[in-house]
Amino acid sequence: MGKSASGKDTIYRTLLENNDLGLEKIISYTTRPIRDKEKEGVEYHFTDEKGYKKLEKEGKVIETRVYDTVYGPWRYFTVDEGIKKDRDYLIIGTLEQYIALRDYFGAKRVCPIYIDLDDGERLQRALNRERKQREPKYSEMCRRFLADSEDFSEDKLNKEKIQNRFENTDFDNCVRNIVAFIQSGR
Repeated sequence: MGKSASGKDTIYRTLLENNDLGLEKIISYTTRPIRDKEKEGVEYHFTDEKGYKKLEKEGKVIETRVYDTVYGPWRYFTVDEGIKKDRDYLIIGTLEQYIALRDYFGAKRVCPIYIDLDDGERLQRALNRERKQREPKYSEMCRRFLADSEDFSEDKLNKEKIQNRFENTDFDNCVRNIVAFIQSGR
């Protein structure tokens, strides 16, 4: 987990490609519109409110978060699609999502990894990413940036005992440190 534009998506993909780790992915769902270059089932499963309600009715929704964006409410949620206890998984999420997953699966089965990066660098990365979109959503980018300060405040991170923190100023070094951390816990 980490604030927007901290590099967690790139780190996530790199960790999944590391065959020595043997991690499987859990892909979250969202009702937000798909971004340029995103693919269904890769970054997210993209659905609508009707799809969410169907999964909820089937008892598959583990947790849900709704964000009031400048484009209306966007829902993000995690679905239990047969997650097996004898496998190691990787998921990108928020602190709120981590808490729900920890409570659902148990603290011994869910290990948080927090990706950190200077706010100025994050803002520059977010701006660079947004500029590449066919229709940049700068207002939403700014809303997310500001919301992350609250959502990932030091008080909240400390309250949930998030101690596994990795600074992403040097990508390769950050990934090496995370790989070593994961391997040490097995």
